[in-house]
Amino acid sequence: MPIVPDRIPTRALGLDGPLVGAVGLGCMGMSWAYDASQRDDVRSVEVIHRALDLGVTLLDTSDVYGPFTNEELVGRAIAGRRDEVVLATKAGLVVEDVATYKLGRDGSPEHLRRAIDGSLQRLGVDHVDLYQLHRVAADTPLEESWTALAEIAAAGKATRLGLSEVTVDELDAAHAIHPVASVQSELSLWTRDPIESGVLAWCAEHGAAFIPFSPLGRGYLTGAISAASFEDEDFRSHNPRFTREALAQNLAIVDAVRAVAAAHEATAGQVALAWTLAQGEHVIPIPGTKRVAYLEENAAAATLALTPDGLAALDALPAPAGARY
Repeated sequence: MPIVPDRIPTRALGLDGPLVGAVGLGCMGMSWAYDASQRDDVRSVEVIHRALDLGVTLLDTSDVYGPFTNEELVGRAIAGRRDEVVLATKAGLVVEDVATYKLGRDGSPEHLRRAIDGSLQRLGVDHVDLYQLHRVAADTPLEESWTALAEIAAAGKATRLGLSEVTVDELDAAHAIHPVASVQSELSLWTRDPIESGVLAWCAEHGAAFIPFSPLGRGYLTGAISAASFEDEDFRSHNPRFTREALAQNLAIVDAVRAVAAAHEATAGQVALAWTLAQGEHVIPIPGTKRVAYLEENAAAATLALTPDGLAALDALPAPAGARY
């Protein structure tokens, strides 16, 4: 298994952006969506502190996670260590039903202006390093939302701006108004939409970082998940890709990842992360975890170089059963 380095390798967060650890940390699961009974804020703060020690410096959160509680947690964790962090948060999604994770979209300039002030207060900072439009709202033109974000950046409340789950046409429209520093979308061995849509290539061509969320397939690609693993409140218990039937069909994907992992003396999760990292130097995955041991395992993936045969085997994996949402 790859040895956990003292500090992981770095990558640039967009053209002329700061250097961050090649693997970041998605903080959502510490307080939202997954395994409610296993949430432990004290332990999560320890995870964030260990992440910074290892050079896992890109921390990603959002006002919608909780809602609001995840930003509060991250704020407590980085108190006294702000200069070690490249801090990213998001706005544009709102919770309509906490129990079912039903979300709405609000990209109005008024909402975004209120949202950044709320985020800064909860995080305990005077600016964020990356502010992202979480989703484009159907009732607000992207140009209006992005112009509002550009005004937020001009006011010094955000250093860089990013988008999440967008098309190439939307990226072109936004970039014409203000530079797009990053795109955050789901990318993993069983979700390759950004490659197929051209979004990943757009980022490379325009000097934007690509930040994959759920690079471990919401935990499935680690090989440690079964249909019996989920609590009733867990988002995955309602997800089409995590039904008992879909999970059984997707075992072929996990088995293939395990085979590559065995050949590399690594874990399945490390191989899944190494594959995302191999998609380009502008790619910075943000796996989430609530445990230091898994954080260290994920960080070590930044030093794992897959062989050509390994990459070819992973590139040839079948499409998964079940939709993303």
